[in-house]
Amino acid sequence: MALPGRSKISLRRSMDTSTIVMLLGTLIVFLAIYLKSPDSAGQGLRAGIALLLEIMPRLVAAMILAGLIQAIVPKELVAHWMGKESGMRGLFVGIALGTLTPGGPMTHFPIIASFMKIGIGIGPLVSYFTAWALFGLHRIIMWELPFFGPQIVVIRLLASLFFPLLAGWLSQILWNKLNA
Repeated sequence: MALPGRSKISLRRSMDTSTIVMLLGTLIVFLAIYLKSPDSAGQGLRAGIALLLEIMPRLVAAMILAGLIQAIVPKELVAHWMGKESGMRGLFVGIALGTLTPGGPMTHFPIIASFMKIGIGIGPLVSYFTAWALFGLHRIIMWELPFFGPQIVVIRLLASLFFPLLAGWLSQILWNKLNA
């Protein structure tokens, strides 16, 4: 019985080239280590499984949150504020959200993928990613200020201030030219 609004799950989509390369690479490394030292291979496998179990709750929560975002955020809202026709407004909204959104790639990328499915434009998407990478408020507060102090942080922020806007704007132009 299908749930209303349920997305179709595709094994083919999850087994793309990068996944296959990663799986084959992992298998080759495991076999190489196993041939040299079966104990080391077993130890590495146990450490990897322990890491997976440690990460799994965050990953599951991020995936569920991404699905909920797709279900509750109206496509019209995304189209207006961050859609492909949103122009500078979309770029600035992307920068603001990217700056304010906490978390690392493991929890963050599924959420962004859900925004892609409901219509975020390439320019706002790139502005979002770039601002998240350069201006992530959580990283500035937790890491940069304590390690480097306010003077270096302010200089870094000022030096990179226009990159998210420029990256989003150029991405939209390139996207439009490539998809014309």
